[in-house]
Amino acid sequence: MTMSAPSSDERDRNRSETRIVRVDGEREIAYAEYGRSNGTPLVFFHGTPGSRRLGALLDRAARRHDVRVLAPERPGYGRSSPWPNRSVADAAEFVTPVLDDAGVDTARLVAFSGGGPYALSTAGAHPERVDHVDVIAGAAPPTVGGDTPAVQRLLATIATRAPSVLGGLFRGQAWCAARLDPSFVVGQYTASDGGDPVPDRVAETVKTDFVEAFAHHRCGAVAEFRSTSTDWGVDLGAIEADVDLWYGTADTNVPFAAARGLERAIPTAEIHELDGADHLRTLIRCIPDVVAADR
Repeated sequence: MTMSAPSSDERDRNRSETRIVRVDGEREIAYAEYGRSNGTPLVFFHGTPGSRRLGALLDRAARRHDVRVLAPERPGYGRSSPWPNRSVADAAEFVTPVLDDAGVDTARLVAFSGGGPYALSTAGAHPERVDHVDVIAGAAPPTVGGDTPAVQRLLATIATRAPSVLGGLFRGQAWCAARLDPSFVVGQYTASDGGDPVPDRVAETVKTDFVEAFAHHRCGAVAEFRSTSTDWGVDLGAIEADVDLWYGTADTNVPFAAARGLERAIPTAEIHELDGADHLRTLIRCIPDVVAADR
C-alpha cells in the first residue's frame, strides 16, 4: 500500500516539537514553533510563570494568517537552563539566539503579562531585529506603572528575601495544578465576573503551560518576580519600533494604570482598551487582531 506524503497543513500542525539552542556553550534555550513554517515570523513571550506551551493559543490564528510563531522559554522555565542572576536588560541574550537558530532576521514581538518587560527590552537592545511590538496585559516598571497589586508585591518581596521559600511555593502549586482541574490555574488569571466562559481548549493550554513552567526548575519565576519589581535597566524612551499596548479594564493582575504609564514612557506606544476584560480574557480577545495584523 502506498502512503501519501503529509500535507503542508499536517506538517504545520505537527511542528510544535521542542527545539534547543545552546548559548555561550553552556546554557540551553528551548523554544517551540506554531503556525506556518514559511509564514511571517513572530516571537511570542509567555507570562510569569510560563513556558513555550502557551504559544499554542496563537496556533489557529497563525495558520489562518500565514504567521510563523516562535515561542521561547526564558531561562529557568521548562527545558531552558537556569540563569538565576539574569535581569530584564539581559533579554536579548536569549532571544536573538532563537532568531538565529530559526533563520530569522527580523520579527514581530508579541508578549503577554510578565513577558512584556522582556519584549520591550529586546526591542530597545536590538531595534534592527524588531519590526513591531505588541504588549498584552504586560507588566510595567514600578516607576511608571502605578500601584502594584498586593499579591505581586508580596511575591516580589519573598523572591528577594527568601527565594527558596518562593520556589517551594511554586513547586507545591505545580504539583496541585498537574492533578487538579484546569480551573485551579485559570482562576489565577481571571475574575469571577470576567464575562464569557474560558474555552476548554484555552483552559487546558493554560494548565499545561503552568505545569511545564515548573517541570524542571522554579528559579525562572523567582528571578523574574525579583528583577521586574525594581528598575529594569531599560530605556523605554529609546525604543524605536511601534508598540501597541492591549489592556483590559477589569484586569486585577495588571491594572490599567500600567498601560497609561507605558504609554507615557514609550514615544511610539498606542493603547487599545478592552472593556470589561480581565487578565486572561484580554489575551484571548486580542489574539486574532494581534496575529492577523499586517505590519
